[in-house]
Amino acid sequence: MAIEITDKAVEEVRRMMQKEGVQAAGLRVGVKGGGCSGLSYNLTFESQSRTGDKVFEREDVKLFCDLKSYIYLNGTVLDYDSGLMGKGFVFMNPNAKKSCGCGSSFST
Repeated sequence: MAIEITDKAVEEVRRMMQKEGVQAAGLRVGVKGGGCSGLSYNLTFESQSRTGDKVFEREDVKLFCDLKSYIYLNGTVLDYDSGLMGKGFVFMNPNAKKSCGCGSSFST
């Protein structure tokens, strides 16, 4: 399986990189301990992948994911929502058994 990124998320990553003047090679997608449900999603721009990373690409946007995070994110779809309830990246994670109300943390 893989980590996928939707067209809307690709557009937003490009927009953010241009706005911030970032010349990064890709977006690091990961998880870290914390948040109201146990694990929190983490997104950062990075100039290159690290040794052992899984690398996924859609058009010209690359996603980097370390192996520890990949255990929790395998099969996830990263989307971007700009609806009335707010805007931001949305993780559709089939491994999450429980999520918090804001969608930024989960547990397995």
